[in-house]
Amino acid sequence: MPASPSSSRHPISGTRTADRAAHVVAGPRPRTALPASSWSAPVPDRPARTWSVVLAVTGGLATETAFPERSWWPMAFVGIALLLLALRRESARWGFVVGALYGLAFFLPHVWWANEAVGQPIGWVALSIFQALYLAGFGAAWVWVRRGPWVRGHPWVQVVAVAVLWVGAEQVRGRWPFGGFPWGTLAFSQTEGPLLPLASVGGEPLVSGAVVVLGALLALVGLRLSRRRLAWAGAPATVALALAFLPALVPLGTGAEAGTLRVGVVQGNVPVQGAEAMGQAREVAENHADGTLALLERTEPGELDLVLWPESASDIDPRTDAAVAAVVDDAARAVGAPILLGTQQFLPGLRYNNYILWEPGTGADPQVEYTKQRPVPFGEYVPYREFFRRITSAVDLVTTDMVAGTGEALVRVGIERLGRAVPITAAICFEVAYDDLIRDGVLAGGELIVIPTNNASFGLTQESAQQLAMSRFRAAEHGRAVVQVSTVGVSGVIGPDGEVLDRTGLFTAEQMVAELPLRTSLTTADRLGEWPGTVVNVLALVLLVGGLAGRHRRAR
Repeated sequence: MPASPSSSRHPISGTRTADRAAHVVAGPRPRTALPASSWSAPVPDRPARTWSVVLAVTGGLATETAFPERSWWPMAFVGIALLLLALRRESARWGFVVGALYGLAFFLPHVWWANEAVGQPIGWVALSIFQALYLAGFGAAWVWVRRGPWVRGHPWVQVVAVAVLWVGAEQVRGRWPFGGFPWGTLAFSQTEGPLLPLASVGGEPLVSGAVVVLGALLALVGLRLSRRRLAWAGAPATVALALAFLPALVPLGTGAEAGTLRVGVVQGNVPVQGAEAMGQAREVAENHADGTLALLERTEPGELDLVLWPESASDIDPRTDAAVAAVVDDAARAVGAPILLGTQQFLPGLRYNNYILWEPGTGADPQVEYTKQRPVPFGEYVPYREFFRRITSAVDLVTTDMVAGTGEALVRVGIERLGRAVPITAAICFEVAYDDLIRDGVLAGGELIVIPTNNASFGLTQESAQQLAMSRFRAAEHGRAVVQVSTVGVSGVIGPDGEVLDRTGLFTAEQMVAELPLRTSLTTADRLGEWPGTVVNVLALVLLVGGLAGRHRRAR
């Protein structure tokens, strides 16, 4: 018996054949209200592809302005909202394209410093494209996830689900491949805003998740207002306001718990901006020695407990070069304090990035040394060199591969005034972006965090300010004072609550003096460790599997 017209459905739209005929005769169907799902719009309510592109690109550019140098932190919410609005079409392939466009619009300006460092655009463009692929994957995955039986038709569940999926993608991007690249993590955009105290509770996963939830709520409010559903817009607007500002009430301890440390911070600058590093290494060491002597204009000899020099303050190893050793030792004797300084150790075909302690009159203490554990791929070493050389000869700008160190990110410095060794968490340059490395150093006993860095290769770009924002995040996350000390700037002294107490300019020779609290208590984020990220990854995987299963059921 033939099926009646009312029982026949169109294979794409799902509407009944008779209904479609009536629709053709009667004219356009009124715009459908969305009582449940606000992301999976019916056909008439979907944004055109052109508008999807505009929203995605605008969203990426808006998100980037939330990061230094601009630091317009609310723009991160706006950027995420625009991305989610651009992702409302029910096509995973189109979601991939939209996510990629958003990612390129964000990363191309965000890592512009890579072009400055390499001297040709291939490194900058390749890095931007590769990072954008993670956001492309997020875009496709979100289309799948919202089809899941637990997510589809439930806007509030979708708000949480999209945050889980985003943070899961960030976790993968920050760890794979070659150790990952956490640069551009949304949490780092919030160091000027009221969400920063959440870092002490759940670290990057919680703060990034909160940013995405706020962006999703903002998109939800915008959609409901566009449909003149004013009453329905009130609830997400209220929740968004509460989530945006209530975290500022989370208490952050700042007092000293194990005494204080009097430090001098020396930013020596480089003689010639952009010159080859080793060619001016002796002059850079002399600049930092001069800066140490300049500390005596503000302090008396022996008044400081410790002087901090940056990464590459002496790329010629004072442990093996007598002339450089004399420069360092004269400075340490004059100020009457040990110096923590960055140098490089060369072995046949290999090099190590070391942070060592120089005692006045004694020299390098062989028991106090940290070796960088996360060298930068394609910046400090080249994986699969032969393969990538076929793509570009720029890989040979890295002439000697840097080898990763092992052990804790910690140095124990004997402080005579305190009568004990003070454990200091140390992470060199880009390592400030890796939460597990610094957390391990704090859990091992670190009472202060020091980030020695060398930003000379990045010119006048925003790279050093982005690093300073990460240092601020680490301070609030672990409840520790942080010192970021750079060869050329930006250097900064940061309180345990993330507040910048003092900072320098860029490509200047400056010094800072500070008395910093030494702290031993652990934050909730320290105690939880990897658990927030692990839980998010599991939930993201469950959501993705559920979404794919839902898609399969509907296809059948």
